[in-house]
Amino acid sequence: MSILVVGSVALDSVETPFGVRERVLGGSATYFATSASFFTDVNLVGVVGEDFPQEHTDFLTSRNIDLTGLSKVPGETFHWKGRYGYDLNEAQTLETHLNVFASFKPVIPEQYADAEYLILANIDPELQMEVLNQVKKPKVVACDTMNFWISSKPEALKKVISRVDFFIINEGEARQLSGEANLVRAARKILDMGVKNLIVKRGEYGVLMFNGATVFAAPAFPLEEVFDPTGAGDTFAGGFMGYLANTGNLTDEGVRQAVVFGSVMASFNVEAFSLDRLKTLSYPEIEARYRSFKRMTHFEGVSEL
Repeated sequence: MSILVVGSVALDSVETPFGVRERVLGGSATYFATSASFFTDVNLVGVVGEDFPQEHTDFLTSRNIDLTGLSKVPGETFHWKGRYGYDLNEAQTLETHLNVFASFKPVIPEQYADAEYLILANIDPELQMEVLNQVKKPKVVACDTMNFWISSKPEALKKVISRVDFFIINEGEARQLSGEANLVRAARKILDMGVKNLIVKRGEYGVLMFNGATVFAAPAFPLEEVFDPTGAGDTFAGGFMGYLANTGNLTDEGVRQAVVFGSVMASFNVEAFSLDRLKTLSYPEIEARYRSFKRMTHFEGVSEL
């Protein structure tokens, strides 16, 4: 089953303690789509400028990502420039040039309107609602956001949250949106806004998922080298939704497996700059790391003491 993703396609300039890359492929929709493409076909809606390199378009289409909904318009592509210190959990934004993305108004092609799996990547919540109103009867909807939208358009965001199945944010955003320092209390408040499942990304500490009845925790995979965490959250979301779309298994067990596959994809993403690691990744490597996750987190029950 294919997935529809609506979000940014960008050119990033990134500096970490391990190197510098200028104007490499980035954007929330790009990371999501590439990750999800290991599990299912992906339809992408976004916008780029005339400066967007053909090699990036060729790469995305090579991953069976349908770019019918990717518009190329006069102007320059969205450009983000950031720096990471040795604490790779947080980026310092140096420059943000929205360029053609500033006037982005997503129009869903007719052939995408019947999408059953939809991810609303990090864009204005009013645009996210417009997308929701253009897709007929999605079976599963996931949504991401950022601190800027939480502070500037909280009511619009809450309306979107009430219509999604999975709300995927980081722990700082969860605290900001809820007004609670404690993540468990924060999760309860966000679930009360109407979302069915909340997934909180915690960087090197893994992921927490809340659905009001149970809590599931998955660790981050321990790595010797982390080169660039840009896009890790979107890569997680892509693996998560890609697995769900591939299996159609929305049971608690299936969703937990999807969380781990999301964590697997994020762990590969950070091993190189931009999408370079995903470009060389194979599905057998994904399966092997999933098995490593299972061994790493497995423990036996005990008899009564």
